[in-house]
Amino acid sequence: MSDERLGRLADVLVDYSTSVREGDRVLIEAPELATPLVLELYRRALAAGAFPTTRVSPAGLSEIFYREASDEQLDWLSPIRVAEMEDADVRIAIEGPTNTRGLTSVDPARVARYSRTTEPVANRSLERAAAGELRWALSAFPTDASAQDAAMSLREYEDFVYRACFLDDGDPIERWQRFGEHVEAVAAFLDQKSELRVVAEDTDLTLGVAGRTWIPCRGHENFPDGEVFTGPVETSVEGTIRFTFPAVFNRRAVDDVMLRFAGGEVVEATASRGQELLEQMLGMDEGARRLGEFAFGLNPAISTFTRNILFDEKIGGTIHMALGTGYPESGSLNRSALHWDMICDLRGSSEVYADGELVYRDGAFLNGLTS
Repeated sequence: MSDERLGRLADVLVDYSTSVREGDRVLIEAPELATPLVLELYRRALAAGAFPTTRVSPAGLSEIFYREASDEQLDWLSPIRVAEMEDADVRIAIEGPTNTRGLTSVDPARVARYSRTTEPVANRSLERAAAGELRWALSAFPTDASAQDAAMSLREYEDFVYRACFLDDGDPIERWQRFGEHVEAVAAFLDQKSELRVVAEDTDLTLGVAGRTWIPCRGHENFPDGEVFTGPVETSVEGTIRFTFPAVFNRRAVDDVMLRFAGGEVVEATASRGQELLEQMLGMDEGARRLGEFAFGLNPAISTFTRNILFDEKIGGTIHMALGTGYPESGSLNRSALHWDMICDLRGSSEVYADGELVYRDGAFLNGLTS
């Protein structure tokens, strides 16, 4: 792939998103299809004086593992993986699937079991990031499989991805810095609030955010980025929400999810398709039925649902919530092997109230904070 925007993506990931410095130990993880981007990242990490290590995985490994691994193997956590997470100063992970349906027929219980196995590494990664010990970024390499999920040609999908990353801008890093100022302003506004209420079709949900921190996402962890999120008070969530888009977990979709909360916990969960997967994930552990995250999507360059949460949760005019583990920097205390984002489109008839005051309507803030 010779698209010059690929080099610009590597520039932004190394120079802006993770700010790679001389002497940094950089772990680059990617699937085989994303090799062209891995090479660009590796070259730029070397130029920065860092010490890059790559882990490029051939297609099909996950499918083989989940289908053929014994229970003992599902319960085994590689010490190499633990050591890599402890050693890295920077981690750059790239998505680039060959087949997004490879795990469709895998027993959800096996996926849940291995998620519990890897939970300590995931939690340790969050802890190190919150402490400023680990800088990380997750991004995407456009593939035919992802384009098919998005109902686009590969060329259309490439344009979508690079546009969402502001890579068509004359100076992408400067654009992200300007956009970051807007995101920070939204976070600062929400930091003053104690309770939110979301009202939309089949949705009336209240959650407490007092004492929690709203995190402005400016392209330093996810890329593309463009959201503000917090960790709701664990026992505060009350009411019902219907999610507009399919809830995708490991590329498997659960359609028309409706959740009812009481005392912060999901007490009723239904779906028109994928009910078994929904119930399996909610039963993963004690924290899986509580929210670890609530967020507003703010990226104006993302308007289309693509079945890829990296992009979909940033759609301007949406909110999303994650069942399961929360991010420590937000103040969330919820811990789980699950982190499952679900998206609700508020660009139609909707309202969000903060401490009883209408602050957001039909996908936009009313206080001059719209980008």
